[in-house]
Amino acid sequence: MKYKLVFLLLLFESYSFSQSEITGKINTVVTNNYELGYILHRPEIINDKKPLIVFIPGDGEKGTDIEKVKTHGPLKYLKRHFIDAYVLAPQCKEDENWNIKSIYELILKVQKENKIDSNRIYVTGLSSGGWAAWNLAFSYPDMFAAIVPISGFVDLTELEKACAIANIPTRIFHGLLDDVVKVDYAISIYKELKKCNAKDVQLSIFDDAGHDSWTRVYDNQEIYDWMFKQTKSNTNK
Repeated sequence: MKYKLVFLLLLFESYSFSQSEITGKINTVVTNNYELGYILHRPEIINDKKPLIVFIPGDGEKGTDIEKVKTHGPLKYLKRHFIDAYVLAPQCKEDENWNIKSIYELILKVQKENKIDSNRIYVTGLSSGGWAAWNLAFSYPDMFAAIVPISGFVDLTELEKACAIANIPTRIFHGLLDDVVKVDYAISIYKELKKCNAKDVQLSIFDDAGHDSWTRVYDNQEIYDWMFKQTKSNTNK
């Protein structure tokens, strides 16, 4: 499979850390030609292998303006804080939906071209990105050391795959007052994982939050500290 790659090196000095970002696009052929935009944040020091956070935004960040993926999540947090990890944020076009195979191929590309610790790859997403995070984990459970879906929904047919990710540490967040994606989705997948004797899964429901239950999660260093403690070697024990 051939790819047409377009890279734009984005240098910024908005804060004191000498970190960098790469923007680009990857064309993948699944059933149809599918173009996926992305930003890759690189840590300050890349002599050694570093963790990778795959952050999948929601519908509000779709389009061709790649800066939109910095509206929420880890890339927003990086505007004022430091994360010693790679952060990859894909973007699909306005009239398209997430293609799980294309995100997977993008992760493989980033792994090949950068010093990524393959035992410390994490996937997180909000709203429709939360749906994509679940489905990415269901499809490629051996890739991830932790899963953090926020305000996401789960297809009923995918619930049957819950046991495939039971060994992956998982933190689920949802707002009780969410009128876009009902909290029932989070509760259902949590119950399915518990039936599979999931080793490390927690569900946090914010009783005062609507659809945006992600701001308080992503704007807190705690979630990043938790992710970085998770490794696939520990997961498989």
